[in-house]
Amino acid sequence: MGKGDKRSKRGKLFKGTFGKRRVKPQKAAKKIRDAAAAGA
Repeated sequence: MGKGDKRSKRGKLFKGTFGKRRVKPQKAAKKIRDAAAAGA
């Protein structure tokens, strides 16, 4: 459970990724969803 562990929040922060342990901010996710809906 450290910086090298991709399954922990600390590891996600270190890698700069998102997932269940570190969910993307809702504001950014909404913009992405709206843009995808408009393009489809």
